[in-house]
Amino acid sequence: MTQHVDVVVVGGGQAGLATGYHLRRQGLDFTVLDADPAPGGAWQHMWDSLHLFSPVAYSSLPGRLMPAQSGETYPDAGHVVEYLADYEKRYDLPVQHGTRVDAVRRDGDRFLVEADSGSWRTRAVISATGTWSRPFLPAVPGRNDFTGRQLHTVNYRRPGDFAGQRVVVVGGGNSGAQIGADLALAGHVEVTWVTQRPPRFLADDVDGRVLFDVATARRRALDAGRTDTGGVASLGDIVAVPPVRAARDAGLLNAKPMFTRLTTTGVQWADCSRTGADAVIWCSGFRPALSHLGPLQLRGTRGHIATEGTRAVGEPRLHLLGYGDWTGPASATLIGVGRTARGAAQQIRDILR
Repeated sequence: MTQHVDVVVVGGGQAGLATGYHLRRQGLDFTVLDADPAPGGAWQHMWDSLHLFSPVAYSSLPGRLMPAQSGETYPDAGHVVEYLADYEKRYDLPVQHGTRVDAVRRDGDRFLVEADSGSWRTRAVISATGTWSRPFLPAVPGRNDFTGRQLHTVNYRRPGDFAGQRVVVVGGGNSGAQIGADLALAGHVEVTWVTQRPPRFLADDVDGRVLFDVATARRRALDAGRTDTGGVASLGDIVAVPPVRAARDAGLLNAKPMFTRLTTTGVQWADCSRTGADAVIWCSGFRPALSHLGPLQLRGTRGHIATEGTRAVGEPRLHLLGYGDWTGPASATLIGVGRTARGAAQQIRDILR
């Protein structure tokens, strides 16, 4: 049986919930389809030691301030999961968990959203699936030859899983630095941190508050036709959260240039020397999870869907939220997604009415 609603939101993480909040305020009939069996989005899959690098005032969705976590300036991932679950319940958002969307198709003047538990006919679709379900692994020579463990950021949980082992951590962003620090500070793991270019640490006093303000200033400058300030990327790549600072200052977080290949037992460097490894953790980023939109044939040569703000250029009834700056400044952050969600809900209201 096909159900009928004004709007289907695909994804029930932070972007999907913020969107639901604003769709409700616009008086639209909608449903949120989420593949995860429980609330919390990608946050419920993070590693044990992960903390936000913003205080609660800069980590909240629209309408509901995140409560402080006792003893923590920067809440941990478990606290974020609790907050998102409470947010969903507080606003009685119609989220159907455990519902994986397989395809979105045009159906006359409507969309047909096909999921593993049924189908929905709708006038508009908001895709908010994020990137966590689509980890990226680079094509490094010898990757299939290595006989040790290989895992991505999404699979890492705790240093205890690597006690007594030699671990190569690949990636010069926040995940690489934080996981490298987590392992190094444990004291029972031999860590080699590898980056494509020398790591760029932000100043120690820079946290999520500063980053949000910088991203906002850049968007205002671009909207006003002024010179591009460079935004967050101009400051650096790695937020020096307390564990990263501790490992760096103790000399435990020193990056080496990228190896040339993997061998059966480790890595080989540019000078042909080798280092043994029991595991490689790829902190190599993600790609947008957009396969469900494939039938609409909107993706360009680089895999992205062209957008104006959040609206798909080739399909005005489709909006994309939370995938990064290409769908709105800071739109992949808790505080940043609210602004883009509000704009998308207003535009959908206008086009449906």
